[in-house]
Amino acid sequence: MKPATESKAPQEKGNSVIDTSKMSPEERAALELAEGARVQAGPKGSFGGSLFMGRPAFENIFPFPSQSAEDEDQGDAFLKELETFLKEKVDPDEIDRTGEIPDEVIEGLAKMGAFGIKIPTEYGGLGLSQTNYSRSAMVLGKYCGNLTALVSAHQSIGVPQPLIVFGTEEQKKKFLPRCAGGEISAFALTEPNVGSDPAKMETTADLDEETSEYVINGKKLWCTNGVKAGVIVVMARTAGEDPSRPKITAFLVEMDTPGVEVTHRCHFMGLKALYNGVVTFDNVRVPKENVILAEGRGLKVALTTLNTGRITLPAACVGLGNSCLKWSTEWAGSRVQWGAPIGRHDAIAQKLAKMKAEVFAIEAMVRYVSLLVDQDKKSDIRIEAAFGKMWGTERGWDIINETMQIRGGRGYETAHSLEARGDDPIPVERFLRDSRINTIFEGSSEIMRLLIAREALDPHLKMGGPVLNTTLPMGERFKAALRSAWFYGRWYPVLWLPAIFSGKGVMSEFKSESRKVRGLSRKLARKLFHSMLRYGPKLDKKQVLLGRFVEAGAELFAISASMSYAQHLIESDKGDKTDLVETVKYFGKLSRGKVGRIFNEVGNNADTEGYKLAKRMIS
Repeated sequence: MKPATESKAPQEKGNSVIDTSKMSPEERAALELAEGARVQAGPKGSFGGSLFMGRPAFENIFPFPSQSAEDEDQGDAFLKELETFLKEKVDPDEIDRTGEIPDEVIEGLAKMGAFGIKIPTEYGGLGLSQTNYSRSAMVLGKYCGNLTALVSAHQSIGVPQPLIVFGTEEQKKKFLPRCAGGEISAFALTEPNVGSDPAKMETTADLDEETSEYVINGKKLWCTNGVKAGVIVVMARTAGEDPSRPKITAFLVEMDTPGVEVTHRCHFMGLKALYNGVVTFDNVRVPKENVILAEGRGLKVALTTLNTGRITLPAACVGLGNSCLKWSTEWAGSRVQWGAPIGRHDAIAQKLAKMKAEVFAIEAMVRYVSLLVDQDKKSDIRIEAAFGKMWGTERGWDIINETMQIRGGRGYETAHSLEARGDDPIPVERFLRDSRINTIFEGSSEIMRLLIAREALDPHLKMGGPVLNTTLPMGERFKAALRSAWFYGRWYPVLWLPAIFSGKGVMSEFKSESRKVRGLSRKLARKLFHSMLRYGPKLDKKQVLLGRFVEAGAELFAISASMSYAQHLIESDKGDKTDLVETVKYFGKLSRGKVGRIFNEVGNNADTEGYKLAKRMIS
């Protein structure tokens, strides 16, 4: 039986898979806006999605996608130049102290093409792959969070990526050479009263029919790079036939346009040189040709861009993690307490092993998603990219936090103070402050869990949703019931069978690991299905419960990606086989233990009591 994927389940054309008839107008508007902007599943489905259906599509992840020798060589040349520049020309601690990135640093990055890594060569960029872009983020993440934010906000969610995917040829010719040459760009979505719910967006864009210009009015908050940007992408409401169903449109706005003003530069706990600001728009006139994709397709632009853009943050966490691992192992080997190096004490040794395994897993996830983007533009990476962002940034925070714990007072002390008294100026304190934002940037961990949960439920919503949808005729609901009975009658019993077969192409050292992943995937699918039966349409309100299922899926993806990446390195003679196998097997056991605890919490938790207590607290 072939693995079930999102694209396999039937859906009536033109019908929503979610019944909105009993929702308030505000809930309906928000849901319909989000559903309309969803990126649909690719023709091959996804490995991440298959985990929630209990049928891991190992053929999608084994063998691990490979980077061509030519592409790797191109990336190596740029990375060598970038790393040399960072070592010789950049003082991250001085940037942190002053809150400013020197002009010569920005100019140096621009000269080497760091602001146009993925921009095609015909528009003045380097034309490098997504994989090489992710590798660049790993290098930046090792040194300076401020530079990582500057470069990634410009390219991952700023002007270049939306135009590469959706821009007209005229837009590309006008704006991409400027971006590749070092003119900084930004993305403006968040507002004082709008975070993850764009249905409440207050910034408006009204079309002036006489001039064919849109007139934008409103305010945007936390626009990263906005203080330095020359051109930004702005999301605004445009008029529609039904006022209760807002249309969101993406506009290219030049910052020197009359009426655009940066009214405040925001300052934060970390990333002291983040050029983040409040941008206001007062009757700002934008030509019609500056609309990206089409009117009302702004969220489509944003969500599609973020599918690849959000993998940049976990890529930076790989660089951060490698630096932390180096600092921690060196300190654990040289610091002697109670007659032995602290790394010989079990409490510290366990931290070191966990850090090493998790850094490897994050890199495996990032490389897998990046290579899928490069090899097949139709690959469905939505779940895997969200897994990488959520799991990678959370583990990245754990890693820097443990590094501070291992180094103790020397971790908490600033690099400047350490150097002043003659100690090694290792910037653990700066890294910790700078990395805290990673679980919030570009979709918080909570939003990632909801996004992944929506995609995990999609096959079931397509199959069983019409049965419960009271807006559909009874005939359609009856046919849907028959289809559901036929599908679930074959699918559900298989979930109880023991996992006998490993994935095709899995090396012998990892066959047992892959069978265990298959078994846990079946258990995940069963528990998710049981929760659907128990809660029905109210399951979407059980956000913590859904989050547990997502966390379990993320762990299984992390194990699978680690196995496949390790196998690729072994077969390519790019790593020590014994070390790679031991690292992955250790990580698999660690991660499976976490999945077991998650499954236990599904039926044994204090969620109900916690919700009641919180309601009394805010009433």
